[in-house]
Amino acid sequence: MQQVPFMMRSIVFIIALAMVQPLFAQEQGQSFEEMVKALERPDRASWQKPDEVIKALGPIKGIKIYDLGCGTGYFSFLLEQAGANVIAADVDDRFLGYVDSVRKARGISEKNLQTRKLPPDDPKLEKREVNMAFLVNSYHHIENRKAYFAKVKAGLKSQGYMVIIDYFKKDLPIGPPVSMKLSAEEIIRELTQAGFTKFKVDDKLLPFQFVLYAL
Repeated sequence: MQQVPFMMRSIVFIIALAMVQPLFAQEQGQSFEEMVKALERPDRASWQKPDEVIKALGPIKGIKIYDLGCGTGYFSFLLEQAGANVIAADVDDRFLGYVDSVRKARGISEKNLQTRKLPPDDPKLEKREVNMAFLVNSYHHIENRKAYFAKVKAGLKSQGYMVIIDYFKKDLPIGPPVSMKLSAEEIIRELTQAGFTKFKVDDKLLPFQFVLYAL
């Protein structure tokens, strides 16, 4: 198996929680169809830069990735294309149904990309099941984060790590209000309480977001 740089050695587990914008939109009464349209809108790639994000992860062919809070599978399918084995997990049956329908339409084997239903308070990971946590713009939506991410930590394989992508805590043209955001420093303090011990922050890769690696 190929090795990955920095914390990206061994098998990788990626948690990509559904984007804040559609989640916030749901709170404002948007329909499921409108949320899907928001998540899959063409201009998202211009600032989310998914190809750059995946490139930054290093070689992921053959590794196991847990896309927690997968939403429409925006990252799930890109990760599978890059050769990863993906578990796309979400609390919303509608998103899971959407991912399954797209997977079948594209002829992707369930061995390479499968879905998993989640309760709101549990990542539903078996011990050392996966290896990287990748949350996209949704960290603040999780309650009781110390207990929740302690479970995530227990679900990571040896040398497994978590990646969190979230908005800078300042006024931006996209994303939630500043009052809903958490800085990288605040997230590091919380993850330290959950058992993570090593951190790295990249605030240059994306225009509106930082990328936080936690081991």
